[in-house]
Amino acid sequence: MLASILVNDQFQPKKWKDLRVGEIIRIQANETLPCDMVLLSTSDPTGVAYVQTINLDGESNLKTRYAKQETLLKMPDEGKVSGLIRCEKPNRNIYGFHANMEIDGKKLSLGPSNIVLRGCQLKNTNWAIGVIVYAGRDTKAMLNNSGAPSKRSRLETHMNSEIIILSMFLVALCVVVSVCALIWLLNHRKELDYLPYYRKQDFSKAGAKDYNYYGWGMETLFAFLMSVIVFQIMIPISLYISMELVRVGQAYFMIRDTQMYDEASHSRFQCRALNINEDLGQVKYVFSDKTGTLTENKMEFQCASIWGEDYSGGNSKIEQGGYSVQVEGKVLRPKMKVKTDLELLQISKCGNGTKEGKHVGDFFLALAACNTIVPLVVDTSDPTVKIIDYQGESPDEQALVYAAATYGFMLMERTSGHIVIDIQGERQRFDVLGLHEFDSDRKRMSVILGCPDKTVRVFVKGADTTMFSVVDKSSNASIIRATEAHLQTYSSLGLRTLVVGMRELCASEFEQWHSSFEAASTALIGRAALLRKVASSVENNLCILGASGIEDKLQQGVPEAIESLRTSGIKVWVLTGDKQETAISIGYSSKLLTSKMTQIIINSNSKESCRRSLEDAIVMSKKLVTIAGVVGNVGGSSEAGSTPVALIIDGTSLVYVLDSELEEQLFQLASRCSVVLCCRVAPFQKAGIVDLVKNRTSDMTLAIGDGANDVSMIQMADVGVGISGQEGRQAVMASDFAMGQFRFLVPLILVHGHWNYQRMAYMILYNFYRNAVMVLVLFWYVLFTSFTLTTAINEWSSMLYSVVYTSVPTIVVGILDKDLSRRTLLQYPQLYGAGYRQECYNAKLFWLTMLDTLWQSAAVFFIPLFAYWCSGIDISSLGDLWILGVVILVNVNLAMDVIRWTWITHAAIWGSIIATFICVVIIDAIPSLIGYWAIFHVASSVTFWLCLLAIVIAGLIPRFAVKYLYQYYKPSDIQIAREAEKFGNLRELGAVQIEMNPILEPPRR
Repeated sequence: MLASILVNDQFQPKKWKDLRVGEIIRIQANETLPCDMVLLSTSDPTGVAYVQTINLDGESNLKTRYAKQETLLKMPDEGKVSGLIRCEKPNRNIYGFHANMEIDGKKLSLGPSNIVLRGCQLKNTNWAIGVIVYAGRDTKAMLNNSGAPSKRSRLETHMNSEIIILSMFLVALCVVVSVCALIWLLNHRKELDYLPYYRKQDFSKAGAKDYNYYGWGMETLFAFLMSVIVFQIMIPISLYISMELVRVGQAYFMIRDTQMYDEASHSRFQCRALNINEDLGQVKYVFSDKTGTLTENKMEFQCASIWGEDYSGGNSKIEQGGYSVQVEGKVLRPKMKVKTDLELLQISKCGNGTKEGKHVGDFFLALAACNTIVPLVVDTSDPTVKIIDYQGESPDEQALVYAAATYGFMLMERTSGHIVIDIQGERQRFDVLGLHEFDSDRKRMSVILGCPDKTVRVFVKGADTTMFSVVDKSSNASIIRATEAHLQTYSSLGLRTLVVGMRELCASEFEQWHSSFEAASTALIGRAALLRKVASSVENNLCILGASGIEDKLQQGVPEAIESLRTSGIKVWVLTGDKQETAISIGYSSKLLTSKMTQIIINSNSKESCRRSLEDAIVMSKKLVTIAGVVGNVGGSSEAGSTPVALIIDGTSLVYVLDSELEEQLFQLASRCSVVLCCRVAPFQKAGIVDLVKNRTSDMTLAIGDGANDVSMIQMADVGVGISGQEGRQAVMASDFAMGQFRFLVPLILVHGHWNYQRMAYMILYNFYRNAVMVLVLFWYVLFTSFTLTTAINEWSSMLYSVVYTSVPTIVVGILDKDLSRRTLLQYPQLYGAGYRQECYNAKLFWLTMLDTLWQSAAVFFIPLFAYWCSGIDISSLGDLWILGVVILVNVNLAMDVIRWTWITHAAIWGSIIATFICVVIIDAIPSLIGYWAIFHVASSVTFWLCLLAIVIAGLIPRFAVKYLYQYYKPSDIQIAREAEKFGNLRELGAVQIEMNPILEPPRR
């Protein structure tokens, strides 16, 4: 890759790896930046460069970067340019940059708006010239080039524990064999010279020669090592390969599932991590973001409160074609249409001379100016019409600017030094004297404008919690009270609210602010804190202009999805940065909260008050549980008296709870609640809440979100799901699974998660059983052959046992088998509880499987042994009978457990048995191998086939009997639903209440 670098007043190509800090680089349109550079000049006369950061943070919206006016006219290839840039050391913060530039005796501040990072693409700009400040591995993109933390399946972790037990069992078998061999050697030490296997003297030639015999000590060690080689199949190494193949097959069917295809974004389900498919079937806690996850994150301006008047409009809202202006004979109109209030529209158009009209004008001027939106003019199919597309990082800002344009305040142009707004057909230029961007501490942003009437005004917008603290409450108290009432109404409707204020700066105030702003902007250390202090100096004594209400609609199917998740026993926690009233309103509309729930609200401003609130809440929750239990006992139904509890806690309280002794109290309270709703939480708090649950329970956690603020939560959870939404693809890139809508979570975990868990759990136990049967058959043989570690089964058959004879059916069943249909799993979400209750894989099932293995191996070995006890059959023929008996038995055992038969399943199971016969025939037909023609001799007798039949019947009778008794007298939810499916009684079952297994409290760590 080559870049264009200035060398001797000319731009010459240079390899990316050879770029050095301080060099001047030129980037052409649509090129990707190879370094982090500070802009010096661009093809745009105003110094604006449009960049796309999708390779960096996943956001597709265009961002604006600006060259300083002092460097804009300096063309490096036309004359010498010299200067000095002092910047912070290389770091990972892609959203921050602190530096200053000394040029022509001036000291200029540099910030995030002046730097373009490696990986960005230059768009809608012909060229840009800049100076390299970070190159190679020091660039922010390279410093952030680390993947998500590795996750391991919970089932695989438990499986490793069982493999350790099997390893200990293997060692025990080897010790038993070696000790028995030692005892046998000591008891027969006088006969070893003449026994065929242990013969120490070679009499084949004149003069007896000693064979190599190392004494009973070394012979015992050799017996132990040979035992390890013979019995090593007990450790299912091939299981890991089979699991990966099964996971690939499962991922294929998840990706191809049409019910998880998002038609709006034309995106399929993505399986980004193949090693935790089965964890989807064991989830107990779901942590969800709200904006963009439960909602569409497509903001629509709905209403406004201006100077104490509510313009919510009611039924008077109509679809408006939109405001448009004439420019050089062409019509310009906003890209998006906004519903308007007729009364407010009339005032904005014709009320310039009235006091009411002035307040409306200032309000919409603030919406049009106080933002970082960049207007882009886009051609249409009609050459006389052009569209203005407002590009910005925040959907809220876009909605507000489109609303201002609809009411006649259309943002036309933005540069680093000025903006142009068309106000009711009249273009006006405002000088941007300063901009204080939004930050999480202030929760507001402000812009200082030099207006056409030579006045200087500061416009501020932000959250109501911070705006009312900087409003001048000595005047217009009634306006403030009315606005607060309107905000309460908007929040109760689930709208996102912002408060807008303004004040005029006198000359002395402006000069004082300007000098402080310049000093803070050029500081390299503590710049953010200094800028916050400067912002606070002008963001005070504001005159409140009004408030806005923006609707973020729920995604399709969210209420039904949450109801299904809660019915399945999964606890749903919503973690959002929105205000409490908005979150509660969305909670009701999404069926997360219900009118039957008792709400516990914790809003504390100190650690002590937070402790008291938690203690009181725990006492209240215990009382509710006690009352519910008493009512349930009287009424005869525990469910009838249940009182669900919802915990609502804000981010301020969580500041005092997380990483303190109050964490345990919060968990005790939350574990008694059906729903937890956390409001005003920061990204690190989201991860802290997930970690709180993970550290105190063994339950599986799943986090789902769509934005960069959800990345830490997604990576902290056992399973992370990203939604490709309006906030970019950061969450998708950090996730294990990705999809387009929240409602897809239901088929993902209730259907595919259940299937994946059931299949993988069975496959692991089956592999343990399959290998153990083979090992124990070999062990029984060793006991009857003086512990010599010879094997009756051909070496080729032993090797092919796990590769050809029994591997394919396991993989096919692991991919295709379904214990229940999709319809049943969705109709009865309670069936999902089998996963987090670990009904398909637990220690009890493991030991029962090993006990069954012991019986089946005995049936395989002893039935042919006693059948041919007095015969002259050779050992190779008996070995062929044993290997065929094992293969038929384990495959029939598998067939007995298959629920959904397909032609592929039939081909795999019965084909494996046929393939085993063919392989044994081929092996015994090779003269150079031991056991030549053995299968042809033994298979010609009826006893051979009767032995195979007896092995299958005797081996499976106990298993069949236990399954029958268990399913008949103590059936599980899965088995009941399966029987209903089998006999077509689901429709009848839907009319009655089915009692499912109780949902137990999670085990504490």
